[in-house]
Amino acid sequence: MINVTKTFFPLIEEYNAQVQKIWENQWLTNRGALVLELEEKLKEYLSVSNIIIMNNGTIPIQIALKILGNNSEIITTPFSYVATTAAIVWENCTPVFVDIHPDYLTIDETKIEAAITPRTKAILATHVFGNPCHIEAIKTIAQKHNLKVIYDAAHAFGVTYQGKSIFEYGDVSTCSFHATKLFHTGEGGAIFCRDTLLRDKIFYSHNFGHNGPHEFHGLGINGKISELQAAMGLSVFPHMGEIIAGRKKVVEYYNANLNFTKLSKIKIRENTQWNYSYYPVVFETETKLLEVQKALNEQQIFPRRYFYPSLNKVNYVNSNEMKVSESVASKILCLPLYMNLDLSSVTNIINICNLINN
Repeated sequence: MINVTKTFFPLIEEYNAQVQKIWENQWLTNRGALVLELEEKLKEYLSVSNIIIMNNGTIPIQIALKILGNNSEIITTPFSYVATTAAIVWENCTPVFVDIHPDYLTIDETKIEAAITPRTKAILATHVFGNPCHIEAIKTIAQKHNLKVIYDAAHAFGVTYQGKSIFEYGDVSTCSFHATKLFHTGEGGAIFCRDTLLRDKIFYSHNFGHNGPHEFHGLGINGKISELQAAMGLSVFPHMGEIIAGRKKVVEYYNANLNFTKLSKIKIRENTQWNYSYYPVVFETETKLLEVQKALNEQQIFPRRYFYPSLNKVNYVNSNEMKVSESVASKILCLPLYMNLDLSSVTNIINICNLINN
């Protein structure tokens, strides 16, 4: 069976060596030595100002919205994983969708200003499949209208734009360390924020608001990651070079051998060092996508329809039509991509796609 992705498992001996430290320290949670070590390693690797590791990739978005959204309207993209929109609604904010760019698949920055109202407090945009938004344009709009910018960078681990980490842009950036992601802690995530005062508020917010054992800075929830999750992250971390290299090899093979006369792929924004996180292809019609998907499934190959449906269609939001997002969502399919996916299997996937989609 070949799934759309495959979790990277370090050697059990590598994980056990990290777990042994937990037993020696007798410390399982509340930001123990392994969490602190992992934060320092990631801070250096990613070249970021700071990082707070959390227990999943959604809590950081919710905390950012709780602090910056203030029960307001949040301009966002309809083309992302459901967590992006769900977090907005969960925090009693109102998602206001703006359609996407047909090539980059990120929020269409030229349509943002028309969606701004007196109730708008922030822009929550997704670096889709690790592909950066038009950061400069969004920054200009946000400054003009006094809005905060939150980037859902769940897919963007290791991505750089204009020579610096993608996490260094916006007021807040978030990332997922879920088991399916490029770098993972089994379940986990992180938040990045360059402003020291805002960073401190976020930190307190993910630890019940604690300011010491008996004082409270303010309202908070439990967003802390455990030492066991950090142990997994520390075991995965040394392998990042081979993980990215292996995925790059598969991506380049797809690029060289798929027939793109009736198929298109995402356009990576200029000045981006991408991370090879996903391999999405867009068919001419949904019918053709379903034919290819069925043929692959019959061979025990399971691509996935990221992201479907367009989020303006979920039943807990009210939204106008988003023509580009709805069209792309109906025709996009992520082909299998992971480090040790052998090229013979990739060749089989390519042959099926090319044969049916001719």
